[in-house]
Amino acid sequence: MFRLRENGTNVKTEVIAGLTTFMTMAYILVVNPLILSETGMDKGAVFTATAVSSFVAILVMAFYANYPFALAPGMGLNAFFAFTVVIGMEYSFQFALTAVLLEGIIFLILTFLNVREAILNCIPINIKHAVSVGIGLFIAFIGLVNAGLVVNNDATLVGLGDITSPATLLALIGLIITGILLAKKVKGALLIGIIITTIIGIPLGVTPMPNGFISPPPSLKPIAFKFVGFDQIFSINMLIVLFTFLFVDMFDTIGTLIGVASKADMLDKDGNLPKAKEALFADALGTTVGACLGTSTVTTYVESASGVAEGGRTGLTSLITGLLFLLALFFAPIFTIVPSAATAPALILVGLFMMSPILKINLEDFTEAIPAFLTIIMMPLTYSIAEGLVFGVLSYVLLKLLTGRGKEPSPLMYGLAVLFVIKLLV
Repeated sequence: MFRLRENGTNVKTEVIAGLTTFMTMAYILVVNPLILSETGMDKGAVFTATAVSSFVAILVMAFYANYPFALAPGMGLNAFFAFTVVIGMEYSFQFALTAVLLEGIIFLILTFLNVREAILNCIPINIKHAVSVGIGLFIAFIGLVNAGLVVNNDATLVGLGDITSPATLLALIGLIITGILLAKKVKGALLIGIIITTIIGIPLGVTPMPNGFISPPPSLKPIAFKFVGFDQIFSINMLIVLFTFLFVDMFDTIGTLIGVASKADMLDKDGNLPKAKEALFADALGTTVGACLGTSTVTTYVESASGVAEGGRTGLTSLITGLLFLLALFFAPIFTIVPSAATAPALILVGLFMMSPILKINLEDFTEAIPAFLTIIMMPLTYSIAEGLVFGVLSYVLLKLLTGRGKEPSPLMYGLAVLFVIKLLV
């Protein structure tokens, strides 16, 4: 079914890759309910909605697209949902859920019409390779922050954290352990590293002991199908909120697909992703289902790179990840004890794995090298895959146009550049 031999993989590799992906992104089961509960949504219900919507979207990715990419409610998008739309703009969570539902429906239409696939395919190959590298730095930065190694510093924006704190010390120990496993070429090094680090965290007081082992899933009733009426749907306020959701999710997802696929050598000879339409359909359906269940936008996860780094190449990897999300509904006390300090080393080292496509970037032609560099550097420094793409595409179009090579960017690239300028100005 998953054509393992054709893709140069086997069941054992795919299972380990799926487990690794889940371990590096399972934090969303804890973080998403915490963030959305700030809006007054029931925390337990959001936990269930997070797990179920992830499972549904991942199933589509596994069986329809046969790619090792996992999906879940996106970080950043959930913060925008809670802190900007509900708390900042003072809309109800029902209003925000309606915006997410409309976003999902629009994405389904755009995917069916091949609009999103066309946008993905029009991006130049050097920027596609740069996206992979930029995502690597972004993932590593997230890992360093989760480990407490990099902290907010008013004087210099960022600085070195307290390496003597138990959590940071645990992350450093995990980094050394995982590094040794990788150097020894141990299969499943990232996953084994996470498990060992989690265990070491118990005597350090970083890993909490589970409060039981099995618990029934909380009910979805408080948040499922909670939408506003048509009077609020057809309003300028809804249009503004909807545009932001659409923009960030569109280019976060495209950036993630390009970056992880580039690292996994899944792009064809023209630099395009085969079955991109199927992959994009997964997140569109996931977002629509997620809104109905009661959670924020579902998107393809950058942590999928950890599974790819372990050798995952097919939908079997994502299927394993999806089944673990479903299993987590009943074993939440166990899955939620893994501290961020234990997954941080895996994220940091995945950043290293994602660097290899930089060797494929043309650094001699500055109209290619500068956009690639801006794509790479802006992702971690703006904490956004989408913003990295914005600067990469804009600089590419402007440099080509102003150096007499205006025919090289496609008409769609010019359209994207105009859209990005509007976004930056608004």
